[in-house]
Amino acid sequence: MISFRYHLVSIAGVLLALAAGVALGAGPLSDSAKIVVGDQSTVTSADLTELQGFETAYAQNTGGALVSGKLKGTSVVFFALPGAHADQIKGLKSAFTSAGASVVGQIALENQLVDSKGRQFAEGVAQQATKDVKGVSTDGESYARIGSALGRAFLAKETADPDADSSTISSAFSEGGLIRLEVKPKKLAQLAVIVAGPDKADPDLGQGEIAAALADAFDESGTGSLFVGPSASSDEGGYIEALRSSDAAARVSSVDVIDAAAGQLIATLAAARELDGSAGAFGTSRSADGAIPN
Repeated sequence: MISFRYHLVSIAGVLLALAAGVALGAGPLSDSAKIVVGDQSTVTSADLTELQGFETAYAQNTGGALVSGKLKGTSVVFFALPGAHADQIKGLKSAFTSAGASVVGQIALENQLVDSKGRQFAEGVAQQATKDVKGVSTDGESYARIGSALGRAFLAKETADPDADSSTISSAFSEGGLIRLEVKPKKLAQLAVIVAGPDKADPDLGQGEIAAALADAFDESGTGSLFVGPSASSDEGGYIEALRSSDAAARVSSVDVIDAAAGQLIATLAAARELDGSAGAFGTSRSADGAIPN
């Protein structure tokens, strides 16, 4: 009998072949361009396109059965960092739904929020909106407190209806231009999924460190936090590289291969492990815990 893990390893093999091809190609290839892989064999851009099409179809046709029930009863809210790709978020939502999760909303984290120049304004919004509100941390660095305020607005240990305090905080951050409610959450969610794009996190603005601090605060507010992005996000200067270099890596799980359909499935397995209290880093060879969660 072919096992669940056999299928995942097959998907991951295709995924990692794609990742290797893109990395070695160092960017888009022309139709006639070739790259050298392995023992001097060559792969054209047409080969990569065909391989990617196979990987996507394979993941779509088998993925639902492979991850079914892994996140049953779990509520999820997505937070998109500047530069996150809409098609990758759409794929993630589909994968999480296939795993049994309920996706309750999607929030865009605006540039002003992940910019250290806006720290005082964001902290002022958080302080005003959470005055006399229970469950919001007043300890730690500025972005730990800001993240705790946002966590109170959108997350909880158990799925629940938004209350007056969460609605007030959400409105304050939205009206302040710090977030955008792309899909207004219907419930307070248990799991936060933070989605990065391929762009570098600007070190002068502290974007990587800010995103990591927010993810860590979300983890405390709910029952878990997962940070995901495409393979480029774990390269030097990327958002996931910043997370994995921070103290938050011990608590926040990460996946750096969501630019492939198989990687979106792997994200659901990382989320299930995160909810069990075991954080890990999965995806490319830069991931400390391997390609796929055990």
